Amino acid sequence: MEQLTQQKSADFIDRRQDPSDRGSSGPERRQFSNSHDSLSLSPELAEAVDQYKLLHRQRFITFEELFDVVSSLGYHK
Repeated sequence: MEQLTQQKSADFIDRRQDPSDRGSSGPERRQFSNSHDSLSLSPELAEAVDQYKLLHRQRFITFEELFDVVSSLGYHK
């Protein structure tokens, strides 16, 4: 039984450690990564939407909330 436990311990990879320690050079695998560079809209708007979501503790916002954010930046119809 002890030998089996040692073998499983040797095969275990701790993925919680810093990626630089593992030699991984790939992109971060976070749920909320900053991907504003690839968007076709203004980075200012993307930052404002992110701030709104953080302030109101929401993962997604409605169209009306997005309209409020856009209006707060000075855009108008």
